Amino acid sequence: MKENNIFKDMENDVNASNLDEHTKQKFFSNILHLKNKKINLMITGATGCGKSSTINAMFNTDVAKVGMGVDPETMDIRKYELDNLILWDSPGLGDGKEKDIQHSKGIISKLNELDENGLPLIDLVLVILDGGSRDLGTSYELINSVIIPNLGENPKDRILIAINQADVVMKGRYWDFQNNKPEPKLVSFLEEKVESVKNRVKEATGVDIKPIYYSAGFKDEGEEQRPYNLSKLLYFIVKNTPLDKRLVYVNTTSDDKNMWSDNDEIKNYTAEIQKSFVETIVETSKVGGKIGKELGDILGMGKTGEAIGKVTGAVVGAFKSVVSSIFSWF
Repeated sequence: MKENNIFKDMENDVNASNLDEHTKQKFFSNILHLKNKKINLMITGATGCGKSSTINAMFNTDVAKVGMGVDPETMDIRKYELDNLILWDSPGLGDGKEKDIQHSKGIISKLNELDENGLPLIDLVLVILDGGSRDLGTSYELINSVIIPNLGENPKDRILIAINQADVVMKGRYWDFQNNKPEPKLVSFLEEKVESVKNRVKEATGVDIKPIYYSAGFKDEGEEQRPYNLSKLLYFIVKNTPLDKRLVYVNTTSDDKNMWSDNDEIKNYTAEIQKSFVETIVETSKVGGKIGKELGDILGMGKTGEAIGKVTGAVVGAFKSVVSSIFSWF
């Protein structure tokens, strides 16, 4: 876990500003609102899909060593608390019909659980597919029959599908190990796999979800392979997380640069993630129409050309520097 804490830094920035006390208290109230938010992320998939390696790479932890709880109702879903990020790690499916039925019931129970406000407890479900497997029948059954029917009215907003182990999809062929990225022939194959999964899910459920592919990497007896497209996976997770909960990831994601360095470069995922965090700060720090508009204008999120308050500008500038400094490792 990183030593930096975005909430403490924002409080310090507001304290050091020239804003009047009433406005400061409004900012503090909204920062506290963000600080108290928790994210409940369920991670599931078939046995061997790489859930643990993904968690370890993305959140700079070792799930084998993290304090673990067991949900009293489902009994088989493991709970990891990383600051305000709550990970629900369901057992892999595919180890037998009876176990699959038991695990499916546990997942359904958790997806239908409500929080203290009467809203679904689980914010987002990440389904990981094993890219090296030719038989994804168990994964489709999990997605189509267990998860999507239990995600409410807008299931596409609460589910992500990610194909792991992109490096072994073609048995290790056409993977550039030196530069840790797929060669063009493998890229084409992976894109076809993405479309195939998307079409299968759409045909069965009517829900339109475009998966992404990545590799969680590994460390094993002196050998190591960096992850690939992990920054893209984080970008999709952040973008699909409710706006006022996104800052939780700032203090929980890995600060190891090697985890994030290799990706498909279709987008600047680092910049997009930072933009998502700044959007959260803007939207939840509004203390009135005028200041709210100025916040948006300064960050390029509203109409430009109108006068900007200097004091407010200084605070927003500090907020932007906080986000940039915390993600300097990215």
